[in-house]
Amino acid sequence: MTSAPGYIPGVSASDLTQRVRDALATVQNPRLGRDLVAAEMVKDLAVDEAGAVTFTFVLTREDPASLARDARKAVQGVEGVKGVKVNVVDSAGGGSPRARPPAGGPAVPPPPTPDEMPALGKVLAISSGKGGVGKSTVSANLAAALAKHGHRVGLMDADIYGPNIPRMFGLAESDKPEVRGGKIQPLEAHGVKLMSLGFIVERDAPAIWRGPIIMKIIQQFLRDVAWGELDYFIVDLPPGTGDAQLSLTQAIRLHGAVIVTTPQEMAVGDSLRGAKMFERVGVPVVGIVENMSYYICPHCGDRSEVFLGGGGARLAAEVGVPLLGQIPLQAGMPALADKGEPIVVAQPESPAGIALSDLAKTVAARAAGLVPALPITSR
Repeated sequence: MTSAPGYIPGVSASDLTQRVRDALATVQNPRLGRDLVAAEMVKDLAVDEAGAVTFTFVLTREDPASLARDARKAVQGVEGVKGVKVNVVDSAGGGSPRARPPAGGPAVPPPPTPDEMPALGKVLAISSGKGGVGKSTVSANLAAALAKHGHRVGLMDADIYGPNIPRMFGLAESDKPEVRGGKIQPLEAHGVKLMSLGFIVERDAPAIWRGPIIMKIIQQFLRDVAWGELDYFIVDLPPGTGDAQLSLTQAIRLHGAVIVTTPQEMAVGDSLRGAKMFERVGVPVVGIVENMSYYICPHCGDRSEVFLGGGGARLAAEVGVPLLGQIPLQAGMPALADKGEPIVVAQPESPAGIALSDLAKTVAARAAGLVPALPITSR
């Protein structure tokens, strides 16, 4: 008789479940001084007939986000386990074993007052209301270009749901930041100090997180990372106007936001909403970047507008800010990004390399007179 796939011969499903539970009990929560099982952080543990393990992991805003990765790795190390799926929930989302305050209890506290962190230099958010417009490409090349110009630059990947900055800087999944003296040491590539959730969680682990956990991660990346003294601190944000954007504006006083769009009206409309969000919370918009603006044929040098032109200029006029730059489409640029080579480093004399280097100079000039934004506390 053949044993079920994934199982060790002679080991029942209940035995494997207990082994998984024992493995999870070896991981300690440093805040509570108890293991994950005793702290009731593991819920709905199940093992199917193929040896696949699923469970819900309850994480509070006080806990390090790396605990979810540690739990996953502990289960993966159990003989007979063939796959692990972890659903991470925050305590405010109903996953916590703690009791909720009764009706009529204490009022919800006001949002935290953002900190001014002068050691980080000019703090600039790269944002858009729409995905797929190239925010990470602009962020990576802007940071690398500023570093090439002799500036001290940090880049924080706040795209919780799609952290692509590690790959764009050529850092492997095995590259994990060290902790020294209670501080996370950022990794470095192309002269830029880097921190990303991609350095902490597994590549195939989905981030199914609500606001409190996102706020916790952003605060940890700001306060618990040894950034040192910087001239520019670039924050690559996810699409939209949600938890990550609001968490960032509540955690640190930004100098400004750079809005990325493509020429199409659909992208322009979404990017307009992104710009208006920053204005509403008191953060000035530095300007607009139109990415994938045009295409220059590498053979004949002719310029073609692949999309309907002028979207970036129209958005800049509507928001009342300058158009900072127009970045062309360029053959081979995605392949360079996949290899971890920003175009400003790999091909600085190419059309896109020149445009992005000029963008860095323009952003630096525009940011020179900016002061940290004061939060708007009332409307």
